[in-house]
Amino acid sequence: MHDIKTIRDNPDAFDAAMKRRKLGAQSSDILKLDEERRGAQTALQELQAQRNAESQKIGEIKKSGGDASEVMAQVTALKNEMAILEERERTLADSLSQHLAALPNVLSAAVPDGADENDNVELRRWGDPRADKVPEHFEIGEALGLMDAETAAKMSGSRFTILSGALARLERALGMFFLDVHTGEHGYTEVSPPLLVKDHAMFGTGQLPKFAEDQFRTTRDDWLLPTAEVPLTNMVAESIIEPATLPRRYTAFTPCFRQEAGAAGRDTRGMIRQHQFYKVEMVSVMLPEESEAEHERMTRCAETVLEKLGLAHRTIVLCSGDTGFGAIRTYDIEVWLPGQQRYREISSCSNCGDFQARRMNARYRAGEKDIRFVHTLNGSGVAVGRALIAVMENYYDPSDGGIFVPDALKPYMGGVQKILKTA
Repeated sequence: MHDIKTIRDNPDAFDAAMKRRKLGAQSSDILKLDEERRGAQTALQELQAQRNAESQKIGEIKKSGGDASEVMAQVTALKNEMAILEERERTLADSLSQHLAALPNVLSAAVPDGADENDNVELRRWGDPRADKVPEHFEIGEALGLMDAETAAKMSGSRFTILSGALARLERALGMFFLDVHTGEHGYTEVSPPLLVKDHAMFGTGQLPKFAEDQFRTTRDDWLLPTAEVPLTNMVAESIIEPATLPRRYTAFTPCFRQEAGAAGRDTRGMIRQHQFYKVEMVSVMLPEESEAEHERMTRCAETVLEKLGLAHRTIVLCSGDTGFGAIRTYDIEVWLPGQQRYREISSCSNCGDFQARRMNARYRAGEKDIRFVHTLNGSGVAVGRALIAVMENYYDPSDGGIFVPDALKPYMGGVQKILKTA
C-alpha cells in the first residue's frame, strides 16, 4: 500500500517509480479520486455543522413554546443529504484503496533497471559447481524406488510427488537442520503457525487481491498457506510495537500450497514446481533505519545453510522487471543442479519496507505522539524441496546410483550414511 500524502507531494516521482515497474502514469487518476473523496469529506463536515446548528435551534424553539416542525424538517433533509454523501465518500475511499492496493511497491534506487530475469545481476558465488552431468533428481529418486509421481498423480493429480523411506527422512532432516541453524545460530524464534488464513492476512502481505489465482481456497473461504511469510508477518498486524522489542525475527517450517497458475508447461516432471512443498521461512520486523542491513543479514543466513551443506550457489539481485510485487529490493540465491547443469532459485530474500505494514497497520512508537510504520522482510531459509533436489544431484554416486548423506545432515538421519536402492 502507498502513502497518499507522498503521492500528493511528489506525483512525478511516483509516476517515475511506477514506470520502472512497467506501468503507465498513475498519479493523475489517484489524485483525482483523492480530491473527490476529500471534497465529499469537506461537504460532509459542513453539513454536519449545519445539522448541529439546526438541531440546537429545535431545542431552543421548543423551550420557548414555539413550533419547531419546519426546522425539524430541515434537519431531516440534512440527515438524508448526509447519508448520500457518506455513501459517496465510502465509495470513493474504497475505489482509492483498491487502486492503491493493486500497485506494486516503489523500488529501491539500488535495484538495477532491466526487463526480466535475463537482466538480473550476479553479486557473488560460493563453491565449485559439480562439473559432471548426473541424472536429474526424479530419475535418481525413481531408480532408488523412493520417489513416485505416478501414484501421487492418481490420487491428487499432477505436480504432486510421494517420497518414501530414506528420501522422505532426508526431506524431514533438511527442514529440521534449517530450523536448528536459524534458531540456534541466527537468532530467529521458531513458530508453528496456522496453515489456514483469512482474506485480511493474505491482503496484508500482498497475495490478495492481485495473486488470487495463484492460491488455493477452501470451501469455507480460508486460504491454504502459499508461504509461512503470511502468518509470520501478520503476527504484528493491527498493533503498535514498542521499539525496545524490535527487531523481531521469526522462522517456521511449514507445507506451502500454490496453484502454479503461471507455470503451465514448465518443470512438469519432478519436484521443482509442486502444488504442495515444504519451506523454512524467515521473517523480520524492523525499525526503518535498520531494514537495509537486515536484508543483507537475512540473505547471509540463507547462504550459510547452503554452505553448511556444501552446495555451490550464487546470489543475484533482481532487476526492476523481475522484482516481486511487494518488494523494495530482492536477492535470489540459486543453487547449482548438476542434473540440469544450471543454477536454480532456492531462496528469495526481500525487503518490503513499510509496504506490508501499511496494508496490515503494523506500527511502532517512535515517540510519545509519533507512531510510524515498521519495515518487514521475508526470505526462504530455504525451500526444502529444492534443497532435497540439490542434495540428491550433488551427492549422487554414479557407481551405484546412491546418494551420500551430507555431513551436516547425518545427525538427523539415524546413522544412515548413504541412501541406496530399496530391496
